[in-house]
Parts: sequence; C-alpha cells; structure tokens
Amino acid sequence: MLLLDIGLVLLGLTLLIAGGEALVRGASTLAARVGISPLVIGLIVVSSATSAPEFAVTIGAVVEGEPGLAVGNVIGSNIANVLLILGFSAMVSPLAINRQVVRFDIPVMLGVTALFLGLTLDGEIGLIDGILLLLGLVLHAVVSVVIGRRDAATLDQPDAEAALNTKPVPLWLAALLLVGGVALLVGGAQALVTGAVNIALDLGVSSLVVGLTVVAIGTSLPELATSLVAIRRGERDMAVGNIVGSNIFNIGLVMGVPAIIFREGIPVPQAAVALDIPLMLAAALALLPIAFTGFIVARWEGTLFVALYVSYLAYVVLAATEHDAVTGFSIVMLWFVLPLIAITVIALSAYEIRLHRKKPPASSGN
Repeated sequence: MLLLDIGLVLLGLTLLIAGGEALVRGASTLAARVGISPLVIGLIVVSSATSAPEFAVTIGAVVEGEPGLAVGNVIGSNIANVLLILGFSAMVSPLAINRQVVRFDIPVMLGVTALFLGLTLDGEIGLIDGILLLLGLVLHAVVSVVIGRRDAATLDQPDAEAALNTKPVPLWLAALLLVGGVALLVGGAQALVTGAVNIALDLGVSSLVVGLTVVAIGTSLPELATSLVAIRRGERDMAVGNIVGSNIFNIGLVMGVPAIIFREGIPVPQAAVALDIPLMLAAALALLPIAFTGFIVARWEGTLFVALYVSYLAYVVLAATEHDAVTGFSIVMLWFVLPLIAITVIALSAYEIRLHRKKPPASSGN
C-alpha cells in the first residue's frame, strides 16, 4: 500500500504541473480577448479554479463527518499560500505587486480573514456565517471586474495580447485549455491528497493536523504550479493575484458554501481558533508592509516567509506527535526567533519606506 500511495503522490504532482500550464495559457488568452487584465483573471478565474481542490476536499470532509479536516484544509491552505507559495515564488523571481492588489485586494483578504476569525469564536460556522462569507467574496469579485475592465480600457489591446501570450491560440482552444487545466488540477490534487493522507493517517495524527499540513500543502500545489508557470511567462500580476484571490475564495467559497449547504453548522476545533486561525491572519498581515515597501516581494522576503512556514509546520508536527522537543521549540520561537523577525521586518520596512518617499512618483500605474 505504501508504494501505491507514493505513486498517487507522484501522479498528482505530474497532473498539477500540466494543469497549471494549461490553465495559465488558456486564462491569458481569454484575458486579452475579453478585455480584462491578467491581474483580474488571476484574482477571479484562476483563483476560483485553483481553489477547486480545497472545495472538493472540504465538501467531502463535511459529508464524511470530518469537520476538523475541512476547517484545517482551509486554514492550512491559506497559511501555505502566503508563506510557502508566495514565498517560494518570490525566491524564484522577485514579485512586483500591482497597486490595485495593495490598495484593494490585500485589505479585502485581511478583512475576510478577520471576519472568519470573529465568526469562529463561538466554535462553529453556521448558515448566517456562510452567507456573510459568500457575500464578501461576491462583492470582491464584482468590484475587481469593474476595476479591471476600467483599467484594461486604457490599454492597446493588440499589444496587451502580445504581452499576455507569446503563442496566441484560438478562443475555443483557450476555453478548452482552461477547462482541461481545472480538471487536471482537481484530479492531481485529489490523487496527491489521497496518497499523502493515507501515509499521514498511518502515523496516527488527528484530522485537523492532517488538514493543516498534508492536505493543505497538497491542495495548495495548484497555486504553486500556476504561480510558477505565470512567472515563467512573465505574468507576475497573475501570480500574485492568484495567491491573494485564492485566499479570498478559500474563505468565501470553500467555507461559506458548505456552511450554507449543511445548515446545522460546521464545528471549528478550539485548537484552530486559539492558534491556527490567528496565525492565518498574521500571515496575511505580514504581506501588507512588504507590499507597501516598493510594491515588490524581494527574494530575501520570500526566504523569510518560507522559513516561517517551515517553523510553523515543525511546531504543528511536534505538537501533534507530542514530541519532547515541542516545549523547547516553543520557547525558542516565542522568545527569540519571532521577536528577531519582527524587529528585522519593522526596521527594514521603515528603511524602505524612507527610500520610497525620496523617490520621484512613478508615471506608471503599476
């Protein structure tokens, strides 16, 4: 059985890479044809597509009576998206952040994350909670499309299309690539998660821990595959927009719709309310000062994000296995590593803000 599970993981990775390539190429062509910027395509179309694995896993977990897995999947995926996926993408290539993302989309992501934290304080996500989360997603999508079409109207469409896709394809093929990419991403994530969960459950850890770690990373791999392909094609707006938009979709759609469907409410483990959801909010907050300092996520900032994620993952695993090292690890993180990182980020942010103020205003809107 172990070899079968390893085979499922490898198959899933292969499908994710192929799906990311197809999805980005199809979405890029559609963006140019319908007059919507690649940023908005990343925030809406690609984000909803790459959130499909999380949605499938969450629905299945609720049906199977595993609310811990459902909630852990969403929380863990959002933490992984910012710290691991965005961090690793920035390590590959520094990411330029569009001003719309900084002024509108990141604050929306922070708002829905804070709303999610507030709604879980009573220990469950109910019908009204689900409606509120879904409404937040719908409002963000509508405003994003309006802003995107307004900005795209100022562009020369032939030049925009050439920049978006060096090998344009017919519209029908672009739609086929988009649908096929979604199918490959969903199938790849499902194969990977099935194999990885079987391996993790053999270790005897809880469904919440499995959701926060194995399932979260597995269902976040579509975001990684899509972001790396977008970077390789020079569409960094789509790479960043995909990650921010995916976090909004994970909360608004992946948690909101199941809560509406299953009206009795989805229980939220107290351990998640006490630690993991606040950490999800902290990860989102960490992106804001970086975005404001030069509108670029540099390689060193990406490295810091990945290091933070590895530390979080190590803590979750040590706590789940009740390892003797968890006490010492917690003390080191609480009294040394986290304050040092906080001081470094504050100092460097203040330095970059001073440099940014001295620079003459840029003529470009990006």
